[in-house]
Amino acid sequence: MTSVKPPYYAATAYRSDNTPNQADSVERSWLKRFGKKRLPWGQARELAPDAFMRRRGPSSLRRREQMRNEREYKLEKGTYIPAPYEHVDFHDRHDHERFRFSLWSARSQFWVYLTSFGKGFFLVGIIPALITWVARMNRSDRSWFYDTIDIFQSFFSWILGVPLICWFIGSLVIHKFPKLWVKPSRGPIWELNRRTGLVTLFDYNNNGEYKKNGTIGEITAPFYEFDAYLESGPDRQGSMNHVLCIAHRYRDIVINFSSLVNLDNRWQMPCALWDFLQNYMDTSRPLPDLPRYEEFRHLDPTTAAHDLKTGRNPRFWIDMDDATYKQQLNQLLENIDNIDTFKRPNLMARHVRYVD
Repeated sequence: MTSVKPPYYAATAYRSDNTPNQADSVERSWLKRFGKKRLPWGQARELAPDAFMRRRGPSSLRRREQMRNEREYKLEKGTYIPAPYEHVDFHDRHDHERFRFSLWSARSQFWVYLTSFGKGFFLVGIIPALITWVARMNRSDRSWFYDTIDIFQSFFSWILGVPLICWFIGSLVIHKFPKLWVKPSRGPIWELNRRTGLVTLFDYNNNGEYKKNGTIGEITAPFYEFDAYLESGPDRQGSMNHVLCIAHRYRDIVINFSSLVNLDNRWQMPCALWDFLQNYMDTSRPLPDLPRYEEFRHLDPTTAAHDLKTGRNPRFWIDMDDATYKQQLNQLLENIDNIDTFKRPNLMARHVRYVD
């Protein structure tokens, strides 16, 4: 008896050309509306935050390919030695099926922040420190040697010394003592699943079950039941920063993407992220054509059919030279600046009556 292969995409998978009609939205309180502007569904452009392209460029793809080839060769020869922490699950996934996000543990983040802030403050402080030193030398009648020692002991030790020590200690731990800082977090935070069309928020309260036996709760809903909002607020200097969040239309489920894409004073960047999420989840369209998805494109049926029809080079990104890659990145940035999000109609309004 011939078995029937189940369809690749679940019945709940999102398709922009087949969105079901839904119940009226639930009215939000003024507090939930404050500082938030709803973004329209539909007509998404081929955009993504530029960080998505920078994090996995062609040179990175080539290194990964070389490492895979070397690993396979050594496995065949029986000489392969796993790298430290190669089999540790850090709970994040980003491929053709799911985009699962997690943070590093608090201990890991401490050493990363110590290194980053130490380096940043040292590099920022070195120029004003040198200017101060030159000005002091021009005004002083003492020997430059003794003045230099004096100013380093009194002023530079705080402006440059402390950041330099933080940078040194953090770098030493990260590069030489991985056991002190490499530690996965307790689990993922959220997941967008292209194959099922579901959005999942991982619940670590879970009615006390997580503390009792480590069971992580999962709050799920279809992607098309979420609306995107541009959340805006002033920073300490009074400048407006913007971030994308998605909120369930009927339940208190909210995902804030500030940990994925940093707060930005350009409203265009969160809008580009919203376009990316729509395209990633839309199984009527191929995966976004970004470097990180190149190795997975043949595994996604819609994408594979699209690439076969259009004759896309399967090594489009991996074989790209640096100059062409830079042009692609610059074009992406230009397209983000010219995004037309607020000129589009909200196509979800054909299927939902919004009450606010």
